[in-house]
Amino acid sequence: MNEMLDIGAPAIPPAPADDPVNRAAVAASVGRRLAGRSIVLVGMMGAGKTSIGRRLAAALGLAFVDADSEIETAAGAAISEIFARHGEAYFRDGERRVISRILIEKQIVLATGGGAFMNAATRERIGERGISVWLKADVAVLLQRVRKRANRPLLQAQDPEQVLRQLTDERYPVYALADFCVLSRDGPHHTMVDAILDTLNEGLKEPERPAPGAVRADTKPAPAAGPPPPASISVPVELDARRYEIRIGAGLLGGAGAEIARLAPDAACAIVTDANVARHWLTPLEASLDAAGIRYTKIIIDAGESSKSWGVFAKVCDDIIAARMERGDLIVALGGGVVGDLAGFAAAAIRRGMRFVQIPTTLLAQVDSSVGGKTAINSAHGKNLIGAFHQPSLVIIDTATLATLPEREFRAGYAEVAKYGLINDGPFFTWLERHWREVFARGPALTQAIAVSCRAKAAIVARDETEQGDRALLNLGHTFGHALETLTHFNSARLAHGEGVAIGLACAFRFSARLGHCGGADAARVEAHLRAVGLATRFRDIPGWNAGADAILEAMFQDKKVQRGELTFILARGIGESFIAKGVQASAVEAFLREELGY
Repeated sequence: MNEMLDIGAPAIPPAPADDPVNRAAVAASVGRRLAGRSIVLVGMMGAGKTSIGRRLAAALGLAFVDADSEIETAAGAAISEIFARHGEAYFRDGERRVISRILIEKQIVLATGGGAFMNAATRERIGERGISVWLKADVAVLLQRVRKRANRPLLQAQDPEQVLRQLTDERYPVYALADFCVLSRDGPHHTMVDAILDTLNEGLKEPERPAPGAVRADTKPAPAAGPPPPASISVPVELDARRYEIRIGAGLLGGAGAEIARLAPDAACAIVTDANVARHWLTPLEASLDAAGIRYTKIIIDAGESSKSWGVFAKVCDDIIAARMERGDLIVALGGGVVGDLAGFAAAAIRRGMRFVQIPTTLLAQVDSSVGGKTAINSAHGKNLIGAFHQPSLVIIDTATLATLPEREFRAGYAEVAKYGLINDGPFFTWLERHWREVFARGPALTQAIAVSCRAKAAIVARDETEQGDRALLNLGHTFGHALETLTHFNSARLAHGEGVAIGLACAFRFSARLGHCGGADAARVEAHLRAVGLATRFRDIPGWNAGADAILEAMFQDKKVQRGELTFILARGIGESFIAKGVQASAVEAFLREELGY
């Protein structure tokens, strides 16, 4: 996996190792920000959880506990013996109970076993009382560290490397749900401790100080009215002063008003949505805003890509201004990618820039267009050619809204999920191959897939906000896909955006194979998976397709990545190994297109 495009929170460079005063100050700051919560280290065997955990605990003045040692003490037997006698299921249940007990007793630094975080109940207990930190290491590093250890029951096999790779494929998407991620590399232990402390110091908020006359911390407050807010995963997009959060969970729409009120006290809102989404989700959002005492207006547009036009954009802007929305007010985009792009561009333009909140209701928007600040409308010459970079102030992803999403749209959005595995995360793509049915069943795997996708995109956006470098990798499949959308006149009945992306992904890998960058087996594997979930992979799969190679090539030359008249593609050296290919010869593209079209 390419560590430069990492899943999880980006690693923070450690403080200088020879600066003990600075380390002590950072440790004191982290101790204050923890506010009594424990630090729970998660990750694979060999990631360094025990050795790093001991030193981290010493730096913070906390006790260190190794969950595996506690389990062995409680059972009176080694973990390998527990596995051999009772099996893994028995061990995991005992592990869950021991970790719950440890976290209740006192504030500590806790090192967990490699499989502990995979248990949903254990993750819930950790989330209630601790801050989880994933120590992420490459397979080669892990293998080097664990080869000399004979006490790893899951590696007692003829091919431990294969077992380890399979475990990382299964576990890394779940580890990505941790609160923070720090890369575990070889080197002095104190550098890893510094990296963890800096990451926590940067990412944890300062505890609020009680106002004069406020209730004391040791006094129980009166019970809150109504049910507690739903649990959610929070993914930060680190853009300095414009930093914002992506909140992911089921039932978050009901608390959107309270979130917006905290974000912008006393601000009014202009809700932009489409007719389809309004039927299902406008009323709950209005109720939430009413409960928070927020004044709002609503603007309902027609559903579909055709609304990303000059005419609709002008009407939305005029309606927002007519509603007396001021520069300090907010625009709320409730809907899919069309609504988010249109409302975001309006927010960028009106009064030279208003804040806006994304509440995406399609899978495609949740994992892609709602994050990163790209806003645009279409031109007759191509897709998304008129727009601006304008970051949202908050993204609220309520996974419950996907319950009303038509299956075709859900499937189209899945293409963008698969894209993140193909860009730089082969293990995630492998995980999707195994678990896509659970994702489509809208189970816990769906939340995991969305969180991994958002973390991946957030990390790239934080490094390259305006697509001057590796953010272009997010366009894997899009040079082909956007050309197909242009030639179908943005008619989503014929070709939805995600369907165009799916064809584009398959084409990008076949083109890469034709140019000798990757093997044909990789291209076949990508096409097989997209076909398995029901997505198109060939031009001929588009209803009524009759455009030739010349027309496709002409549409590609309107792509935003064209530089000085030369085509830029995102190609691949393998699954999870994409790269930016500039100056691709038009003749090579035309030959490939003719081959794809069968003439």
